[in-house]
Order: sequence, then structure tokens, then C-alpha cells
Amino acid sequence: MPDPRRQLVGRRSKASGETFERWISNACEFYLQNGWAHIEKTPEPFHITGKDRDGTVKGYYEKKGQPDYKGILCDGTGIMFEAKHTDGDRIRQNVVTDTQWESLDIYEKFGAHCYVMVSLGLTKFYRVPWATWKKMKELFCHKFMTEQELEPYRLQEKQCTILILEGVELKDENTENGACNKA
Repeated sequence: MPDPRRQLVGRRSKASGETFERWISNACEFYLQNGWAHIEKTPEPFHITGKDRDGTVKGYYEKKGQPDYKGILCDGTGIMFEAKHTDGDRIRQNVVTDTQWESLDIYEKFGAHCYVMVSLGLTKFYRVPWATWKKMKELFCHKFMTEQELEPYRLQEKQCTILILEGVELKDENTENGACNKA
């Protein structure tokens, strides 16, 4: 028999994760409107099995998909990141699935900016470089990051927008054909 408390915690965590992703999507729209980046949410792979009489779609999520977001910065550089939320005071390395890990590694090898965006309690937000995330054990002697260890990667907010790209270095802000100059 399912534990109602665990179900409630699970529903609350899912809702918080969806809220965090919505805030990131809003930030992506802000960066697009300002001509700095075009970053899109990656749709979850969903297999439709049919429809009910009232039109409700039935189906299931196949496997855990790719990282949550990918796109391009105004200098032509790719960007990819996974968004993770926790209500705790630490984030575990293993919340990134093997499929997501592989995709982030590939994009990183091709020169893209790769990160894990972290929300602690929907009040503190961080952009952890993929190179740091992969080396948690070596850097912190454990496979998680505490709030204190996340602090150097803390993101600022401005007018209710999480500044997810603040401080990301562009390869050349003065390119003639780049979108950076048009912002």
C-alpha cells in the first residue's frame, strides 16, 4: 500500500521542479528578447497509448530524456544544461541520469557551455559548470554539493528573473555577424 506522506512529498517535489523549469524558461525568453541567446526546453519523450472518450490522452514517459535545455549563445557557442531542484540543503550527483551525463559530456567535448542549474528550496539558484559537477568526489570528497559548496556558483535575480547566463564568457563579443551586437 502506498505511503500517503511519500506521495505528498513526491507531488510537492514534482511541482517545485516544474516551477523551477518554468522560471528558467522565462529567463530563456528574457535572453532571447534581448538578443543574447536562444535556449529551448527539450521535450520529454512521451509514448501515446490512446485516448479516453473525453479526449484525455493516455500514455507514458519512455526513458529519461536528454538534458532539459539546449541552445545557442549570441556568439555562436552552444549551451546545454540540466535543471535540478531539491528542498534539501544539498544536491546529489546521481540526480543526473546516465543519458543526460552522456549528452552533457558530448556537448562539452564539442565546445558548448554545459551546466547543471540547481534550485535549493526555490529560493537559491546556482549554475554549476559540468566540469565541476563531474568531479564532485575529487573536489569535495563526496558525491553531493552542500549549500556552502554551491555558493561560488550562486545566481542573481533581477526583477523576478533568474540571471542564468550572468558571467558566462562569450568567445568574442565583437564579431561583426554575431547577434551580440544587435542586442
